[in-house]
Amino acid sequence: MEFDRFSIALLVLRPDREPLDHEAEAALQDAHMAHVADLHEAGYLLAAGPLLGGSEEPFRGLTIMNVEPEKARLLKEQDPAVRAGRFSVKVLPWMVPRGAIHFSRTRFPRSIAEATAD
Repeated sequence: MEFDRFSIALLVLRPDREPLDHEAEAALQDAHMAHVADLHEAGYLLAAGPLLGGSEEPFRGLTIMNVEPEKARLLKEQDPAVRAGRFSVKVLPWMVPRGAIHFSRTRFPRSIAEATAD
């Protein structure tokens, strides 16, 4: 049997992160979202989104990438929210039977305002 290989990147909320005011947090979230959109436009990112486990859950985002785990880690570590110390990154290799999953090109929002626009 043949398998497709992907990398799963999890954003983990760091317990030692610096507190941010609302404005700084919103600006960092916009920069994070723009980075995710850039990765998709460059062809590295297949799917991404927040994990909705509640405020006590440290896992905050999941990304599926079509690159090797080492490359996925390098790309995700360039995320402004990771560089600012808000998140750490955990990368896992993942494989599924060839053809079991298909991803379509889409457009990822580049900001909170764009994501919430009607």
